[in-house]
Amino acid sequence: MVYKRLGEMLIANEYITPEQLNKALEIQKKSTGKKLGEILVEQGFTTQRRVYKALERQLGVEFVDLTGMVIPKEMTRLVPRSIARKYNVVPVQATQDSLSLAMADPLNFVATDAVRMIVKRKVVPMLATAEAITRTITDLYGSESAEKALQDLKSNEDETTTDFQNIAAANVIGADSENAAPTIRLVNSFLEYAVNQNCSDIHLEPRESAMYVRMRIDGVLRQVFVVPKNTQSAVIARIKVMGNMNIAEHKIPLDGRSNVRIGEKDVDLRISTLPTVYGEKVVIRLLNKSSSLLNTKGIGLVGKNLAKFNALLENSNGVILIVGPTGSGKSSSMYTMIGKLNTEQVNLVTLEDPVEYNFDGVNQVQINEKTGMTFASGLRSILRQDPDIIAVGEIRDGETADIAMRAAITGHLVLSTLHTNDAPSTIDRLLDMGVESFLISSALKGIISQRLVRRICPNCRTEYTPSAEEQQMLRLPVQAGRRFYRGKGCPMCFGTGYRGRTAVFEILVLNSAVRHAIADNVPHSQLQELIRESDFEPLIVDCVRLVQNGTTTVEEAYRTVNSTDI
Repeated sequence: MVYKRLGEMLIANEYITPEQLNKALEIQKKSTGKKLGEILVEQGFTTQRRVYKALERQLGVEFVDLTGMVIPKEMTRLVPRSIARKYNVVPVQATQDSLSLAMADPLNFVATDAVRMIVKRKVVPMLATAEAITRTITDLYGSESAEKALQDLKSNEDETTTDFQNIAAANVIGADSENAAPTIRLVNSFLEYAVNQNCSDIHLEPRESAMYVRMRIDGVLRQVFVVPKNTQSAVIARIKVMGNMNIAEHKIPLDGRSNVRIGEKDVDLRISTLPTVYGEKVVIRLLNKSSSLLNTKGIGLVGKNLAKFNALLENSNGVILIVGPTGSGKSSSMYTMIGKLNTEQVNLVTLEDPVEYNFDGVNQVQINEKTGMTFASGLRSILRQDPDIIAVGEIRDGETADIAMRAAITGHLVLSTLHTNDAPSTIDRLLDMGVESFLISSALKGIISQRLVRRICPNCRTEYTPSAEEQQMLRLPVQAGRRFYRGKGCPMCFGTGYRGRTAVFEILVLNSAVRHAIADNVPHSQLQELIRESDFEPLIVDCVRLVQNGTTTVEEAYRTVNSTDI
């Protein structure tokens, strides 16, 4: 039998072209450890499903789609969670003599041998995507862990907060903790599930009959657990212990913070409680401290916008503003800037509320209004610290805006965020805050406006021909033969057709004509016209690009475009 390479098999099945294969191989030579299949999917040359179908034939093992499969919970008794996580494998089905094992790498004989020693049966490797395996482990073992913890909690009603205060400092979640108190195991299962689902916030909401646990995934809240009413107090107390909060205080809002390690990820937890008629509601914000996404590629900058972004960072002075509504990814963009500007040759100081990511070599200052450390007072103090670059987490008032502008014209580079609808309206917002027009025209270098759009789920992405109405929604000329994409909905994306998010941008770099117009206080309509005549591309341009390359849908792009004025 002649062994065929993966690329050759994909070409033979007309999944890719020879040119696409050559380009992917060139990228692979420059990358560190990326597999050919991953690169082909990343570049949009083919789909993940097609790559795995080719691997199925190449390796001679069966491909199993875990996203639509219901795996019996009995499988968790055959293969322990620690082994499943260590080797990233999932037991699929078992007979008296054999066990089918889903693996991302069916040639990992160390993993198959380890499982064989445990189950005392023949192990039959099956091919599955790494993402589907991780997700299935979370669902299969996570739900089992939560259910077992709830059962133990019911049978151990005498458990007190003392039982889990003793290990409040333990911050590694996911390690074997069978001897831990049931409440600890239950809360840990919530956190593990949330991190593996890329959840941004966990809501624990007490109601009349039970406490509901909802998680914000891709910007949308989804109910994932229900906690019995009689265990509500213990769960909330455990979370308070993790956040170093007063567990005896129930009548006022509290804030806390905790750092935990879940799997290979370091996660910062921001905990907030709020008294309600049925008890304390808890919201936990999860911040993944990994900087793998805090780069221009990770936040979604490409092409012309990337060139503008990099050009703005070449300024040695001036103000660069990142604008958009709450939850539009402004902080990630600012941290990407900080990461690129952080060198040994500069003194970079930040003012943040709160400090979300830690950077070695950056002087990060936490805002504390109770002690008088506000953005305005902090900014004044920083100017006496010989800074080269100042990053202000948010401009909230005219005083802070004025100080930032004056700092910029005295030779400092100032980065900050502002809540405005789009890039052009930011200028009006600064004027409304009381900043003098001459200061804006002198100091402001550029404005980056952004939104987050949901990505189409790669597992169920399908191609289709858009209607005339859909093309008009994106202000495109109606053209026959256009191909757009959407997700059909599958278990991996909770039936929504979306999985993950990326940012869309519009970047306004102020030219001399726009600066003079601001200084001369020209009418709003005239200023808008000058901006359109400059090298400015409104948000819709980036939205259309993502629709055409299959990253997002017409509906997501239309929702985003209609959230701005341009």
